[in-house]
Amino acid sequence: MLLTTLTMIAFAANSVLNRSALEGGGIDPLSFVFIRVAAGVAVLLILVFARREAALIKGAFDPSATVGLLAYMLGFSFAYKSLDTGLGALILFGGVQITMFLGAVLAGRKPLALQWVGAGVAFSGLAVLLAPSGAAPSVGGMALMGIAAIGWGIYSLQGAKAKHPLIATCANFAAALPVIIVAWVVMETGPMSVTGAALAVVSGGVTSALGYALWYQVLPQLQTATAAVAQLSVPLIAALGGFVVLGETVTVAFAVSSALVLGGIGISVWAANRG
Repeated sequence: MLLTTLTMIAFAANSVLNRSALEGGGIDPLSFVFIRVAAGVAVLLILVFARREAALIKGAFDPSATVGLLAYMLGFSFAYKSLDTGLGALILFGGVQITMFLGAVLAGRKPLALQWVGAGVAFSGLAVLLAPSGAAPSVGGMALMGIAAIGWGIYSLQGAKAKHPLIATCANFAAALPVIIVAWVVMETGPMSVTGAALAVVSGGVTSALGYALWYQVLPQLQTATAAVAQLSVPLIAALGGFVVLGETVTVAFAVSSALVLGGIGISVWAANRG
């Protein structure tokens, strides 16, 4: 549970770092992704070579995980041009929950009845937050974050099968980097500030590279349904970060939504431990 908590904090930090970098106009989304992935590859390669395990990278390549990682990285970064930190994270991990539950069912690992209840309660928090209001969030931003959610769900489902978490993470990042480079060269990008680039480096080298390797380490020890619901704690951590770092507003709707999400997580984890 401690490792899972640390991983959730790393995920939330990515939301805060990405939103902070884009909000100030110091960097465009694609450049942020490019630096983020490049920094992640650099850190992961250093760790893999230090452990003398470089020969294992080629065999750890997973096309499905790489495609999922690309969908997540690109959708996530572009979505944060128009979404607040907490809202973006809630849409992301609400979608991840659905993707991972479906993946568990299709794989024959049916969640327990109380896990479905917990998932339903947690997901109702998403419905509360996204209910029509005077200040509706960007439809385009939500759609992009939905794509990111499906990508991350696939990436997490594949991660549960990884035999060597650090090597698998390194292989996926390394395979994604050439695609990002081509997109960065072909597509139009804007100016880049030192601050924006630095935030991307931290996001890639620390909270992504190390956070994702830790997630791949934790996943085999968690039931798929539990892992899916646990990630719904990330929006609460991200919203707190957005409030403290970026001065974003925490609304009553978000507070109600947060209570439902945490309650749903508690039910699901309790059910998994009983089962």
